[in-house]
This record gives sequence, C-alpha cells and structure tokens, in this order.
Amino acid sequence: MTQHNESQSSIQTQAIAKVPVVSLYGVPVSRMDMKETVAYLTSVIEAHTPHQVITANPIMLMEALNNPTYHNMMSKADLVVPDGAGVVWAANHVGQPVKERVAGFDLVQELMRTGEAKRWKVYLVGASTEVIEAAAARLKRDFPAIDMVGVRNGYFGSEEDAEVIAEIRAHNPDILLVGRSAATQEPWIAQHKEALGVPVIMGVGGSFDVLSGKLKRAPKFFQKLRMEWFYRLLQEPWRYKRMLLLPKFALKVMKDRDKVLK
Repeated sequence: MTQHNESQSSIQTQAIAKVPVVSLYGVPVSRMDMKETVAYLTSVIEAHTPHQVITANPIMLMEALNNPTYHNMMSKADLVVPDGAGVVWAANHVGQPVKERVAGFDLVQELMRTGEAKRWKVYLVGASTEVIEAAAARLKRDFPAIDMVGVRNGYFGSEEDAEVIAEIRAHNPDILLVGRSAATQEPWIAQHKEALGVPVIMGVGGSFDVLSGKLKRAPKFFQKLRMEWFYRLLQEPWRYKRMLLLPKFALKVMKDRDKVLK
C-alpha cells in the first residue's frame, strides 16, 4: 500500500470512529445532526473511499427484522441516517435519542450546497429517463457549480450491471445518488459498492420524483407534524400496504423496549 493510500485509509478510519450511533435492532443509526453528517461525508469524499449511506425509515427496519440478508446489509452499511420520523421516535423512546432527523431529501440538498464550492462531481441512477433527466436539470439549476457528470435510468437488470458500473466509473463521481425500487436499491449499492468506487453512494428513494416535479414534497406543516408519510400516501394511494408497517413498527418498539438496543 502506498503512503497516499495509507493516508486516505487513516482519514476514513478516523471519520468512522467519530460517528456516534444508536443500535436499533442491530442496525447502527447515526446520532449526528445534519451539519455533522455533511462534515463527515465531506471527509469521506476527501478520503475517496467507497461509502454506502442508507437513509433509514421504519419500513426498512421492519424489512430488516423479517429478512436476515437485508438486516446484514443494513448492519454493515458505512452510515445509516435517521430519515424517517419513526426512527427518530424509536431512538428517543428507548432513551438513546438522535440529535435530529436527517431527511434524505434535505441531506442531498446540503451535500449539493457544500459540493458547489468544492466542485464535486455527481452522477444519478434511477427512475425513468424522463424523471432522472428532469431531476438532474433541477439540481443543476439550483446548484449550478455542481458538476453533473451523468445520469442513467434505473430500469436495468443484473445482466447490465457491469456496463452501468463501467459507465459510472468512467465519470469518476464524488457522489452517486441511486433511486430504484425499495427491494433493490440498498442491496444493489451494497453488492457493487467496491466495484463502483464512489466515495458517497446514497439511496434516495423517491427523491428523484420530487426533484423532477412528478411529486410534491410535503408542506412544512406536514413535516413538523412528522406526517410526510401521510402526504405521500395522498399522492400515491397504492402505497397504503407499505404504510401499514409504520404503526406496526411503533407497536413493536413499545413492546420490545428492553430488546430494541440489543
């Protein structure tokens, strides 16, 4: 290993060591606030070491509880931020509160804002071609100094993974935002993190739909009441089955209070 690579590894190790977490059912959820999270990811980009960032919500934690493979993937992620209000509530309920909710959509905005001054390169993968191109245009309009190096729709199978990875690597981005289906998004990132070689690889769920204008983000009123999930349900009623997991998660945490942290 060269001295340069050793230095990069040392930076990453130091950064990871500083992340305070609360273990919710074995998933290490960051207790950092937004400012600290952005500073941490900035150091990761400077170290240029692949990092998977998961924006966790109760539905994902419920999936982890029911699926050992998914749980293993979440437990090994480099950074899990408390995106869902239910995750914030759960940490507080078991006496290990996080500083604040770190919503994935807001984290993207803050990373773009920081990245403008540093001329970070960004690549987007996910959604339809129309949506992903509109999302890229919106980010470029709002953060013109960002280097938007490429986009790719999310409709590809495993047989095309090598081609997609090669295309991303050719552009050498600092940040890769991935918006695919709930079942494939995080597992795909985990499987190909090292091959991709991108410092910050983050699943963003439906953020591309909001950025493109296809969907509207919940107004501040809904955000303050921690009811963004309800506003999204009004726009996408077909999601009601997934939303039923939210009260189930809350009931499980209350029932398992002494087991959540184990």
